[in-house]
Amino acid sequence: MATGKSLVIVESPAKAKTIEKYLGKGFEVLASVGHIMDLPKNDIGVELKKRTFEPTLIVSPGKEKVVAQLKKAAAKADEIYLAPDPDREGEAIAYHLAMQLGTSAKDKKKIHRVTFNEITKKAVQDAFQHARDVDQNLVYAQQTRRVLDRLVGYQISPLLWDKVRRGLSAGRVQTVAVRLIVEREREIGAFKPVEYWTIDAVLQTPKTGVQTSQPEYFTARFVGIDGERASVETVSAPAVPNETIAREIVEASTKAQWVVRGVEKKERKKSSPAPFTTSSLQQQAAAKLGFNVRRTMGVAQRLYEGIDLGAEGTTGLITYMRTDSTRVAPDAIAAAREFIGKEFGASYLPAQPNTFKSKKDAQDAHEAIRPTDPSRHPDRVKQYLTSEQLKLYRLVWQRFIASQMMPALFDVTTVDIDAVNGKRYNFRISGSQVKFDGYRRLYQVEDEEDVILPEIPNGSKLSLATPEQLRKLAEIDRNEKLERARRKYATDIAKIEARNERAEEGGELEPIPSFEEPKIELAMRPGAVDTVQKFTEPPPRFNEASLVKTLEEKGIGRPSTYASIINTIQDREYVTKIAGRFYPTEIGMVVCDLLVKNFPYIFDVAYTARLEEELDDIEDGKEQWTDLLKGFYGYFEEELIDASKNMENIKRMETMTDEKCEVCGSPLVLKWGKFGSFYSCSNFSKKKPMAVAVGPWKKDSDAVVKKVTGELNFPMTVRAKVDDSDVFSREVKNVRELSAAIDDAVVDAAAKGKKISVEQWSCDFTKENFAAKPDLNTPEGQEAGEQEEYCDNCGRVMVLKRGIFGPYMACPGFNDDPPCKTIRKLSSKQQQKQNAPQPTGENCPVCGKALVLRQGAYGEFVSCSGYPKCKYIKQNLIEGLKCPKCGVGDIAERKARRGNVFWGCTNYPKCDFTSNYKPVAQQCPECKSPYLVEKVLKSGIYLECPNKKKSAEEEAAAAKKRAKKGAPASEEKATVVCSYSKRIGDAPPPPTAETHGPVVEKDELQPV
Repeated sequence: MATGKSLVIVESPAKAKTIEKYLGKGFEVLASVGHIMDLPKNDIGVELKKRTFEPTLIVSPGKEKVVAQLKKAAAKADEIYLAPDPDREGEAIAYHLAMQLGTSAKDKKKIHRVTFNEITKKAVQDAFQHARDVDQNLVYAQQTRRVLDRLVGYQISPLLWDKVRRGLSAGRVQTVAVRLIVEREREIGAFKPVEYWTIDAVLQTPKTGVQTSQPEYFTARFVGIDGERASVETVSAPAVPNETIAREIVEASTKAQWVVRGVEKKERKKSSPAPFTTSSLQQQAAAKLGFNVRRTMGVAQRLYEGIDLGAEGTTGLITYMRTDSTRVAPDAIAAAREFIGKEFGASYLPAQPNTFKSKKDAQDAHEAIRPTDPSRHPDRVKQYLTSEQLKLYRLVWQRFIASQMMPALFDVTTVDIDAVNGKRYNFRISGSQVKFDGYRRLYQVEDEEDVILPEIPNGSKLSLATPEQLRKLAEIDRNEKLERARRKYATDIAKIEARNERAEEGGELEPIPSFEEPKIELAMRPGAVDTVQKFTEPPPRFNEASLVKTLEEKGIGRPSTYASIINTIQDREYVTKIAGRFYPTEIGMVVCDLLVKNFPYIFDVAYTARLEEELDDIEDGKEQWTDLLKGFYGYFEEELIDASKNMENIKRMETMTDEKCEVCGSPLVLKWGKFGSFYSCSNFSKKKPMAVAVGPWKKDSDAVVKKVTGELNFPMTVRAKVDDSDVFSREVKNVRELSAAIDDAVVDAAAKGKKISVEQWSCDFTKENFAAKPDLNTPEGQEAGEQEEYCDNCGRVMVLKRGIFGPYMACPGFNDDPPCKTIRKLSSKQQQKQNAPQPTGENCPVCGKALVLRQGAYGEFVSCSGYPKCKYIKQNLIEGLKCPKCGVGDIAERKARRGNVFWGCTNYPKCDFTSNYKPVAQQCPECKSPYLVEKVLKSGIYLECPNKKKSAEEEAAAAKKRAKKGAPASEEKATVVCSYSKRIGDAPPPPTAETHGPVVEKDELQPV
């Protein structure tokens, strides 16, 4: 470890805060806040002519100040340690930092790379004892992935802009993920259900001869006849194909003698689960905690980077959370075994440590996800954790400790029962009971409860349940349903209360509904033996957990990419999530079909998986990164050329359909618009109306008619307007009617302002193509509410805030130490909700309709709800002040494109008066200017004459602004010079994220 002043650079401010406490006074720890270099946005940035594929890296826009601060600190340091995350992306960040800081041979010698799998004092200090150079193979692997994604995105996206819609983008891996969702949706749509019938019988245990004993009930399922299994094609469980056969079996079984043919008991062992990998953590967090992938990874990030544990200080609670390995360090296994022996006893501790095999294509670069200190029980740290942090830490801790515990043992009992009535109708019931709970004492993977069977002796005779007994069972079932409804109500209330606690002060609170007990009918069986009609169901739509599982099984992506894949396909609105399930949007299906059809090799699932394996080979030094790119680009370039020629143009799609227009009865045409496909009347015309001048008409009407009929087709409409209002309108179907209509319109041509025109008759009827939209009439769709959004960085529920540029989503931890400054644009659905006009309670002074608050390009404004007929917009006027330049217009507040406020004349563009300061309707006591201006400066608020020369403070600010823009100094001279100035108040506090929206990243400096 260095003895002089050392600089340590990590990528996260939270991580910097934790590590600085471990290293002591000789170290300064700063954060790069993620990547500092990337490919340029306005160019592909990859050399293709000579096929070197060398990337052109630049400092990421907005990171200039960060890089400058790091360079300044590096110049003073004796040693520089680069400590981003221990994965490909972290290695690439370290490499880019080395590029910026190691500009000379002397500087390069003092740069070292350190990695640690956990952020604890021991692990961090040990890492600094084993510093190394940047691993170039890891850098090449990450660089190759970035170049691959850039080649695909920057060369396919323009095709989509041209053929479908501007703004679309194509992702190499994301498109394959969308393909999986689209293909599942089509599989569901093409699914044909198969009918089958199941039969079961409610039986009671044989009498024991004891007067007080009560019979126990159990339900046995029909499995076959005379030992031959009943089966229906595509149905896995025993069943019969139709009602006729089912009723025959029910009737025969009801009159049969029931006897136990055999009882089989055996022991079953279930081994303890492996510790978490990234994918298994995401799946179990979804199943057990209801966390989506984004939330899981955000919470895990904070647990890894460090939590302040009071007297213990800040420490990381879990190991690195992006891994596909189940490998665990020997000292962690030893600590877990010691805890198990002390807490649960020797019977729960295996003789040898449990080991687990990682999957075939695992990178195995890091340990499994585990607690950094297995002895740190969740209850010991719960006071320092948020609710979501505690839940996830408990899950990780329990899973890891359970992985080193003994297997669970079960006694499994299977009872075969025959209903004898000529034939032997075979029924079966199975149950299991825990013999030794083993790891299940701490962690239960299964969701189902154990089925405990009553004692049923072999060879005993059984009887069916009586109607009275069936009624009692139905009542028990109804009571259980009521209890579930009560528990669900309690859970819903807890969620509402939690949302109300997070609501901003003064905001509207969500009302708490009263409990309404559901009316549940008594579902009594018609008989002890009964049959139920069922149909096979299509495969379920993907949720986040099942999609991650499928991506992992097919080798698509790696642990560090699962969350970004799922986030990206939602952000691009190629899929939408309803009640936790993914539905492809119409645009997602169209883009997926076009890309798969025109790029069959590049977007093939198997090929995408092979690319991931080749990236692993680059990381291991087995393959050159340029070789992979040459092989990829050979296929890609061929497909790109073919696609540019042959890709279908969706924009110009016009397909005639059998649908009829609801207005005119003409056939409807299926077209493509900004928001997807829609039906349009085939009688719609884009031809512009033709003006008819009175002079030429009177001079040569035949020539005018010939000109009109040469441009337009019948039927036509002849209109005469005065001040944009129709005073004459007639539909015509031939030349004779056209001439007569224009003659009638010309009559009274002396009327002032009359304008005569002829327009093509057009039907503008349209309707949505609902068949292409996600089906919201399913039970899932009906129950779906608005989805909460979670911070990528810390996993907390994001809140809606309003800034100078409108509403946005922000992390509630903005003012934490260190702050979490995650912000996100609103989704289209959220934008539509926010952009919906809100009533103000005022009426329009022009037409009397209600005024509404709207969202515009420059922020909020109030206008008439009768737009476009009434175009009144309420303006913030300076009362008592007419425009000092034209004397006609009023002075109104305006907002520029960049969000800055200024004041201008309402008579614009005839009058161009503007002021950067708010005018005040007071005359200057010195020079008699008709108005004063209110200036807000750092030194206070002043009322000044507009003719006053700028203060030194204003001149300095203006000079700084000119220097930033590279503009020359101003040569303005006022015709009147006045000195009037009066201080009227203190300066307001500086803007914050709460009052003015998110702080722009480029203005951020590192915490020091």
